[in-house]
Amino acid sequence: MHRPPTAATDRAAELAALRPGLADAVTAELPGARAAVLTRLWRALAYEPLPWITRRAAAGDALTLYLADGRRLGGPAADPYATDAYVEEVRLGGTVYDDPARLMTDLAVPHGTAFAIELAHSVSSLALSRAGRTGDAESSAREWPTTDWEWEQRVVDGHPFHPNCRSRPGFSAAEELAYGPEHRPVVRLRAVAVEAGECRVSGEWPDDLRDGTALLLPVHPWQARHVLRRTTADLTDAHPLMSLRTLALPGGPHVKTALSARLTSSVRDISVASVTGSAALSAFAETVAERTDGLLHVTRTLGAATADSPDLAAVLRESPQAYVTPGSGERVLPVAALATTGLPASPVWLASFARLALTVGLRLLELGVALEAHGQNLLVVLSARGEPLRLVYRDLADLRISPARLARHGARAPEVAPRMLTDDVTTLRRKLFGALVAGALAGTAGSRAALGAAMAAAASDLPHTGDLVPLLHEDVPAKALTLMRLSPGTPGDQWTRLPNPLS
Repeated sequence: MHRPPTAATDRAAELAALRPGLADAVTAELPGARAAVLTRLWRALAYEPLPWITRRAAAGDALTLYLADGRRLGGPAADPYATDAYVEEVRLGGTVYDDPARLMTDLAVPHGTAFAIELAHSVSSLALSRAGRTGDAESSAREWPTTDWEWEQRVVDGHPFHPNCRSRPGFSAAEELAYGPEHRPVVRLRAVAVEAGECRVSGEWPDDLRDGTALLLPVHPWQARHVLRRTTADLTDAHPLMSLRTLALPGGPHVKTALSARLTSSVRDISVASVTGSAALSAFAETVAERTDGLLHVTRTLGAATADSPDLAAVLRESPQAYVTPGSGERVLPVAALATTGLPASPVWLASFARLALTVGLRLLELGVALEAHGQNLLVVLSARGEPLRLVYRDLADLRISPARLARHGARAPEVAPRMLTDDVTTLRRKLFGALVAGALAGTAGSRAALGAAMAAAASDLPHTGDLVPLLHEDVPAKALTLMRLSPGTPGDQWTRLPNPLS
């Protein structure tokens, strides 16, 4: 049985010096973390168009992958929508592997060595994230948070289907504990003072983030330490949200900071174009949301500013808490946090949620707006009894907008970056179905059987648009997350197709 690579050993040594009481807990979590990442990797090997896999053969509860070099890789039958860690080991040739990083190293495929390092980091970081949270699952199902940031911090495992679910290259264990939302820290934001004439601003920049003629741009402390070469000053305490770089200000809005680190797949900065177009895009999204009969709200972008650099920029966004009826007992939480409530275990509840989410997604897609409605961007408002009432969407930068579809409904596309505009039906459906079905709904359901049952129960009530038949009967598009990490020279998203859960 292959043991963890040096990333786990190095992390253990760092923790032994930093937090001796936590080191043993992290070591105990390593087997579960390896299985969780291996399960995500096995999904990719089973379904993504990886060029060095020539054939796949399923027989009963087993799956065999035939590699281009003649070797065979065997493991359990793969459920593309499963979230539980069900893959504890696979066999390559005559060798058994329980460690995804060691497996990727020994597969010896192009760019596999670099990806193996990321997988090792994902395992060690996931073990760190899980350590110290024993008992939280039981208590969190009983006690619901009252603040938006507490809901965000209940998501411990990160992306439900990405092998790099907790990969944060460039972060030490001390920095993960200090900044990772799952560790529930309070983060002291920094600020850089930039003369207003040197900044591009969209929307309104608040007075309390000004100093005379200068704008105070909030900066994540990791960014201040590792990237910026400018003087920073203390700004305020804040609570990190799921994306790590977005934080809830005390009693105020959420602030998205530039954080030039690779988190999961992408380097997280804030482009100048996304800042300059943010006000127009926010106003457009508000107008579009009004066409959903109150089923969807969009968090408004209050202001955005950049010092003409993606490394020094910030976006102020309305808190989703604004869409909870005061005194009603309602809660608003990211879809990714639903698993911590125990609600998805009910097939009736899951069908109700699927009906709400698919109805909103199809209505907007017909109108000409494809939401990237994954478990982080999409939030749900629950009644005091836990019923799904309506949705909230945030982070508009990755929408896809169809000018032709909008025109058919008497609307015009906003002035946004050209990459956001397309009339290509494949691109539009990939954006929505890949995020909503293969992401948010699958991550909530936790298995192909549960997802299929929920969609079947909701199907007769969904809007009869031109996109309904592909949704119900065609394979589901999903980002080929591992292929993308193994193709560093190929820009943009790459895709695969998963079996429709209704088939």
